[in-house]
Amino acid sequence: MRKFFRRNTAGYVFLTPWLIGFFFLALGPILVSLYLSFTRYDMVSAPVWDGLGNYQYMFEYDRRFWKALEVTFTFVAFSVPLRLAAALGVAMLLDKGLRTIGLYRAIFYLPSLLGASIAIALLWREMFGLNGVINQVLSMVGITGKGWITDPDTSIYTIVVLAMWQFGSPMLIFLAGLRGIPRDLYEAAEIDGTSRFRQFRRITLPMLAPVIFFNLVLQTIEAFKTFTSAFIISNGTGAPADSLLFYTVYLFNEAFKFFRMGYASALAWVLLLIIAAFTALAFATSKYWVHYENERD
Repeated sequence: MRKFFRRNTAGYVFLTPWLIGFFFLALGPILVSLYLSFTRYDMVSAPVWDGLGNYQYMFEYDRRFWKALEVTFTFVAFSVPLRLAAALGVAMLLDKGLRTIGLYRAIFYLPSLLGASIAIALLWREMFGLNGVINQVLSMVGITGKGWITDPDTSIYTIVVLAMWQFGSPMLIFLAGLRGIPRDLYEAAEIDGTSRFRQFRRITLPMLAPVIFFNLVLQTIEAFKTFTSAFIISNGTGAPADSLLFYTVYLFNEAFKFFRMGYASALAWVLLLIIAAFTALAFATSKYWVHYENERD
């Protein structure tokens, strides 16, 4: 044990601020929310124990709960692959050794800093409105647009486009991973006459698999937690026709609009379990496609 702690002392020192914050600031509210999930609590009167009542109502009777799951799963299924594809594509372009790469890196990362802000969500709502910039551009080529935000069939995809636009963070991680791939692998492939596409499939993707896995897990978790853009664009209601009823928006309304804090706590724990399940699935399947340099057959 003494040897173990001596070898890992630096790691525990760096973890100390997080551990202090977790045990003294986060653990208490987490346990309280778990307790409240089994109660009927309106933030005014004392909690009343209800056992599994919240969970039973959620799965058996609450249609909006299932709608929120449908909307959120749709968003995750489209936004995560598109964001990762955009991030990888731009990272490969920046990996060409551009002289002003620092400037380009900052420009492409900027949307990630602004994307979760209220101002950008409001701007996005105006852009995809009936008289927005998008329809004005389409009218120049003879296409009659519509209210992309107000149409239940297309509203979710405007949020997907916004999420794809915020590819700065995974892009930087991909760029760092690309810089770690030995150049001599590409040189040997070019000598053998291997095409660029085959180099990408046989060298880039396998060598980048750990980074892809890391970005996939992080971006999936972030997609499930999406709130600001959906809340602002839908005016906090999930409109139109609940097509923007993200799980987090529904949870927020149950807690702070209808003051059903006990039910909202149950919703929060279900979301935690869903994210944990997707993360566990990603780790379970990673052994089939993620390989590390230090692995031995």
